[in-house]
Amino acid sequence: MITAVEAHAEGEGGRVITGGMPPLKGETVFEKMQYMAAHHDDIRTLMLQEPRGNPALCCNALVPPCDPRADAGFIIMEQTEYPPMSGSNTMCVVTTLLETGILPMVEPVTELQLETPAGLISVTALCRDGKVTQVSFVNVPAFVAHLDVPLVIPGFGTVTVDIAWGGMFYVIADAAQFKLDPVAENGNAIVRAGEAMREAARLQYPVEHPENPAINGPTISQLTAPPREEGTHGRGAVVLSSGRFDASRGDGISGALDRSPCGTGTCAKLAVLHARGELEVGADYVNAGPLGTCFTGRIERTTTVGPYQAIVPSLSGQAWISGISQYLLDPSDPFPRGFTVGDIWA
Repeated sequence: MITAVEAHAEGEGGRVITGGMPPLKGETVFEKMQYMAAHHDDIRTLMLQEPRGNPALCCNALVPPCDPRADAGFIIMEQTEYPPMSGSNTMCVVTTLLETGILPMVEPVTELQLETPAGLISVTALCRDGKVTQVSFVNVPAFVAHLDVPLVIPGFGTVTVDIAWGGMFYVIADAAQFKLDPVAENGNAIVRAGEAMREAARLQYPVEHPENPAINGPTISQLTAPPREEGTHGRGAVVLSSGRFDASRGDGISGALDRSPCGTGTCAKLAVLHARGELEVGADYVNAGPLGTCFTGRIERTTTVGPYQAIVPSLSGQAWISGISQYLLDPSDPFPRGFTVGDIWA
């Protein structure tokens, strides 16, 4: 039996497994993630695919930290990969840890250190009456690997893109190049464009993290647009890949729109804006997602990552718990790893 807390951060589902995980070997949470991918990937598909999951859902597994400075560790799971870092999932994990009493809540402010596969992050949670009202954290350094490069996309022509790391490697482009508005109603078209862009960038501009070559990409895409609402600075839509894009046809695309403004995507966007000289250290950037919900990013300071000029970003948002579930696997169940069907999974 697997016990999980159901949560979402500004719309993006981030299920948190709190019990039932097998022991995972490794000297770091990154190594535990690799061990899980090699030996227990059936848990990821069981929790994310049907009948227990859906294409847009993410999942997290709480694990004992390896870094003695950390209060807890967690592994992030998506439909096709184990991201090293995720902002929305961090918010779901922190809210789960504090609101369920796994870690003590201190009002009005709780300070935490969490070990992610990408490294240690410092978290500040604003709390009131037993509720986490805001989660803020200092993310891993973000940097730009390619700025304003041409990308040839079958079926779409040539567009100008940026490739940046914000905890995952993103390929980022102005949505206007695809004649798209990044709002929820255009989700299908956004997914098609984003997946085509991701696959083209993976082939034409492959990248790897200079401090951990096992992390490579781009594995995810983001379309951006100017702001609409007062108090915001930009909009964006991130596509979570299914990994099933047919480059020869330019279609057969399956993926899902991130329901939130996307935390690591916001951090990657901050790195791009700073590289262009459009966002200074200390300035807030309020990023709106396809549902109109917002994350607030800020550049805390600059640094370097290998050969790259980088920023240290922080991110703020809120998560809500929607339920607590217990999941079972009957030995006679014909779908022990879950399943996908072409009407919504392609």
